[in-house]
Amino acid sequence: MSETIPQIILSFKPEISIIEDAEKGLILKAPYIDFNLNKLSPGIVAAIKIISTAGATEKALSQLVVATDGSSALAKFYYYLEQFVILGLVYHTLEIDGSAIATAVPIATPYKWQLSETITDNNYQLSRFAYCHSEKSHLVVESPLSKAKIILKDWRSAALINELSQPKAISDLTTIPGISEATARLFISFLLTAELLSSVNNNSSLEQSETLTQWEFHDLLFHSRSRGGRHSNLIGKTFRFLGQIEPTPVLKAKPSNEIINLYKPDIDSLKQTDTPFTAILESRKTIRQHGEKPITVAQLGEFLYRSARLREIVPRDNMDCSNRPYPTGGACYDLEIYTAINRCENIDAGLYYYAPEEHQLCKISGKTKQVEALLKSAGLSVQIEVEPQILILLSSRFSRVNWGYESMAYSLILKHVGILYQTMYLVATAMNLAPSGVGGGNSELFAAAAGCDYFAESSVGEFILGSR
Repeated sequence: MSETIPQIILSFKPEISIIEDAEKGLILKAPYIDFNLNKLSPGIVAAIKIISTAGATEKALSQLVVATDGSSALAKFYYYLEQFVILGLVYHTLEIDGSAIATAVPIATPYKWQLSETITDNNYQLSRFAYCHSEKSHLVVESPLSKAKIILKDWRSAALINELSQPKAISDLTTIPGISEATARLFISFLLTAELLSSVNNNSSLEQSETLTQWEFHDLLFHSRSRGGRHSNLIGKTFRFLGQIEPTPVLKAKPSNEIINLYKPDIDSLKQTDTPFTAILESRKTIRQHGEKPITVAQLGEFLYRSARLREIVPRDNMDCSNRPYPTGGACYDLEIYTAINRCENIDAGLYYYAPEEHQLCKISGKTKQVEALLKSAGLSVQIEVEPQILILLSSRFSRVNWGYESMAYSLILKHVGILYQTMYLVATAMNLAPSGVGGGNSELFAAAAGCDYFAESSVGEFILGSR
């Protein structure tokens, strides 16, 4: 029995079609661009028609062009084929006996496909940046290093991916039923071309550079998928759930009726008497040590009023928004403020929610073990031995952003955290208080302490405040 010969089939992405226009003639319609095929030779047009239907190998397509137009037309055919590839219009599918096992799908441009060579003596392993997930009934392999994703069409390609989780030689892969050495070699070449594999020689990965070594998997994936350039997903304010899910209200319901009305400063008076902005900006600094006398509830009230009160609700057609002292994307204001209080004059220790419209604190709990753990963790994060006077916890009601924004929602939320940090730093400096941003926190612990659904609302930032 002869060995199965694997091959790579070229085809256009499904949304591309060839139409006969009454005025323009034969047109190749692609997303955002049309190609007029009328001036091309019959052989090239015939090859393009095959790519737009069943697809064929590059060898078969070139043979068709030569047979129809002569060898002189081959260079022009390859020029157009390269342009289609660069524009991300061409899929490459690995087939065995007419059965597809994997398809490389371009997700970013300019795209390049030049089949990589394999080395028999080398071992190969999946890149540490590669990951699998389910997408439209198929298993898909992607990596932030790659401008393509690989759709695994059947169990054989999934089995090969599983084997490549460890360093394997080409010959090692032939133990999988139906996988010949030729198929294993072409599959390795296929993944190398898509930058999903690392070549390993003497247990040393050839993928790593000093730059890549310093990236963690989740950070590079987050960076590449939340900004344009390395994926084909929609990005921006697409209102993707409009008409499907009701938008989250501007204001969160108060968690309790145990309320403290906070002091409201005279903003007009402060405009006249406050320290000049440049002086505040230049003197702003992190102060981790707090004074012996704790911050007062009046100071906390002024700080929250100047930093984060709700000025007004702004009705809009798609989702109501609001106006506050700091800016956010689309005025969606997803951030909520909680105060874990250890020491504050005239207020009991515990966890409180800040209601920005009425400028009130709503008590959630006393100083429970969870609240104490939040305070201690924040203190350790900024290298102070005692619990801070006040820990301000910034949570996000994620759906306020997720509802309208696509691909970039969480990155936008983190920008909001940074904006509010700076606003709080400047207000604290103007008030002669001691501010300190915290680099990280425990979102699971916060959700448990505040009684929130981790996936609906959990902490995304922490900020320590106290007296000087």
